[in-house]
Amino acid sequence: MRDLRGGSGLLKPTALLIVANIAVYAALSALGGNFLEIDFRLLAFFGQMNVSVLQGEYWQLLTALFVHANLLHLLGNMFFLLIFGLRAEELFSKGTYFLVYLCSGLVGNLLTLLSGPYLVSVGASGAIFGVFGASVIYIRRNIGQSVLGALIYSFYMFIMNMGANVNLLSHFGGLAAGLLMGYVLSLRPLRNSVVRNF
Repeated sequence: MRDLRGGSGLLKPTALLIVANIAVYAALSALGGNFLEIDFRLLAFFGQMNVSVLQGEYWQLLTALFVHANLLHLLGNMFFLLIFGLRAEELFSKGTYFLVYLCSGLVGNLLTLLSGPYLVSVGASGAIFGVFGASVIYIRRNIGQSVLGALIYSFYMFIMNMGANVNLLSHFGGLAAGLLMGYVLSLRPLRNSVVRNF
């Protein structure tokens, strides 16, 4: 039986994504001359400035997933990516993992456009919520628990992450996309997946 889960060591998707996020932060902090926080002009260019996206700079919807406002923002997101990402690696192939991550992040960023033209949004949290959502519903479906239980658990996590300067639309969009993808994936379980309680 072939193991469909991908990668080892630094080639694992979680490690690759963490390295990519740290590398982007290091580059932007060097450009701005401040290691503790990123210059707002760089955030507005490489992050998602809604007015720019609405004027055709669609690439910001993707680059914003790898940009963080300050060191604390980066460390917090990478901590949760490590926790949820390692579990997702046990469940999904590398390609599926990246698909969930990127699609969830993009859905969250698209939903962020509803916040108004002059909002600037950055961070990987929408994508991370998607990885969490996909994993939790995949696991619960494969151990015979109800979808409702996964939804309640996901809603609890969403509520726990509310706070000042938090992009709730991005979190909600990413989580919803992840839950949907996890449900679809659970209809045809991957072989050799490690399915344990989340």
